Amino acid sequence: MTAKKNSKDSLEHSLERLEEIVGALEQGSVSLDESMNLYEEGIRISKECGERLKAAELRIKKLTKNIDGQFELSEDIEAS
Repeated sequence: MTAKKNSKDSLEHSLERLEEIVGALEQGSVSLDESMNLYEEGIRISKECGERLKAAELRIKKLTKNIDGQFELSEDIEAS
């Protein structure tokens, strides 16, 4: 396991935090102000996760096999 996976900035950590937020909002045990703060945080985290996943998808699309069967990044792929 790498340090990146343990980082507070990892996708996994962000998804865990989103689950916590959803759980707190579903329980209804927090005040209206806290609910609004949690909702705003959830939206921000959701957007960040979407951006990370899009970047990962583009990177994967750029991976190609060369003539020796090794994977390399291709610079020819257009972003979709």
